[in-house]
Amino acid sequence: MRPDIYLLYLLLRLVSLLPLRTVHALGAWIGRRSLRSNSRSARYSAVNLRLTRPELGDAERATLLRQTMEEAGKSVTEVAAIWGGGAEKSLGLVRDVVGGELFAQALASGKGVIIAAPHLGCWELLNYWLCSKTPMAILYRPPRIHAIEALLRKVRGKLAPEQVRAEGAGVRTLFKRLGAGGTVGILPDQKPREGEGEFAPFFGVDALTMVLLPRLAARTGATVLFSFAERLPDGEGFRIHVLPAPEGIDSADLKIACAALNRGVEQCVERAFPQYQWHYKRYTAHDRPDPYKTGAVSAGAKSG
Repeated sequence: MRPDIYLLYLLLRLVSLLPLRTVHALGAWIGRRSLRSNSRSARYSAVNLRLTRPELGDAERATLLRQTMEEAGKSVTEVAAIWGGGAEKSLGLVRDVVGGELFAQALASGKGVIIAAPHLGCWELLNYWLCSKTPMAILYRPPRIHAIEALLRKVRGKLAPEQVRAEGAGVRTLFKRLGAGGTVGILPDQKPREGEGEFAPFFGVDALTMVLLPRLAARTGATVLFSFAERLPDGEGFRIHVLPAPEGIDSADLKIACAALNRGVEQCVERAFPQYQWHYKRYTAHDRPDPYKTGAVSAGAKSG
């Protein structure tokens, strides 16, 4: 591990010594600062909330935007605490599991399990929880700074999932693992490259949607489950959610399958709406207008 990366690791360890309530309070402050400075994350979040919650008035949407930015800040500081504290300590923060029997039943079936984990809540803690139940492979894109991979291996320790690159050989690995009855994890709301997805409604607005997960489900017969780790208020800990996939997610008709995939993400998000990664540019495509180019936070949204 490079010296600078090792220093980052020591900083994570220091953050992990703080109470979770303090870690989240710091994150919420960072989120509010980002909102007041009209940061890019705040602007993109404001656009997404206008698109997905058009029924809200300006004051209601401003309140939701503030909550969303606070939760985004918490996600940054808590991941430092999760990584710095290690798997065993982090798993001690899980206070409740909703739908855990669905995961147990899917594992017992031996048909393979696909975990669709949206950018919602604390996905690093979810990784620990899933890997504490069964070995798992996750599809990922390598970090821009290669040395960060060494840090991830160290902080995740024995409960690290197998990291499979999002390329041809990696996809073949996922098919093999599912064919053998194993478990894989995929971010279902990761926008695919141009030409590799289908447009499907996401909160009523067409979004380019991945086709890999539906294809994996259709070709392997694996059970698809959605899951996320909800952040509880006042630093109380986290609640793991496991939800069944909507009907049609394994359809040979990719438009039907991608619509079902997005409905599954929506069902998760509705349980903890401000905790979703709303600053992600979900609604862009090369052949369609970019709604984020004109996005700006209104004066009312920037208050607080």
